[in-house]
Amino acid sequence: MTTPSLLDGIVSDKREEVARQKEAVSLNDLEQRMVAQQTPLNFSRALSGRGVQLIAEVKKASPSRGLLCPDFDPVRIAGTYASNGAAAISVLTDPRFEGELDHIVQIKQSGVSQRAPVLRKDFIFDPYQVYEARAIGADALLLIVAILSPEQLKELMELAQRFWMQCLVEVHNRAELQVALDAGAEIIGINNRDLNTFTTDLVVTERLVPLIPRGKIIVSESGIGTREDLRFVGDMGVNAVLVGEALVTAPDIGVK
Repeated sequence: MTTPSLLDGIVSDKREEVARQKEAVSLNDLEQRMVAQQTPLNFSRALSGRGVQLIAEVKKASPSRGLLCPDFDPVRIAGTYASNGAAAISVLTDPRFEGELDHIVQIKQSGVSQRAPVLRKDFIFDPYQVYEARAIGADALLLIVAILSPEQLKELMELAQRFWMQCLVEVHNRAELQVALDAGAEIIGINNRDLNTFTTDLVVTERLVPLIPRGKIIVSESGIGTREDLRFVGDMGVNAVLVGEALVTAPDIGVK
């Protein structure tokens, strides 16, 4: 998502944010809200259809490019994604991307996502955030290996599984991929963005796909904006792509 120094800063800020959230909303409150939620939709099944499936991202802004979608309406955008064939919907809930937990609440309560599972995309490292994701109705969540120890990754994956949620486990290189595989990750996200330079290169997907055992679901993330990009990663054998900026900045999201 960003450079190591910025990533460290984001995680540091996020720790303070999570601490404030714990004071505002207790774990008991979250557990009560979880009871009212429907059973999570099956994220891996949604990504297992024929061809390359699309995880379309609801994204208002980015730290590097600023505001991406001036007329941002999460419910409208999610509805457009679902009605145009997106297999799943990713929703950024981190404030650095001008994301909010309530965006997922609005999308799920409106019903516009239809049968498309909703993924909470954030910097998740605390079990509290897993409870939080389920309490707001998320069906799945993102775990970034770069910000987690192997022990944390396993703990968070096991907790998510308790709640029938699945995890998209994001890796950037061979070492992180091995950590994800050792933890038992079934859905592997390959982020094509270089954490040092911010540039994207689909060669990252090309390099890591052959190292992933058969039977895993592979998602290529970042740097995918054209049909040619989709064909390129599809030929490598990925099951799905996660696309945000190319969609929310398009003049007509449905056509894109």
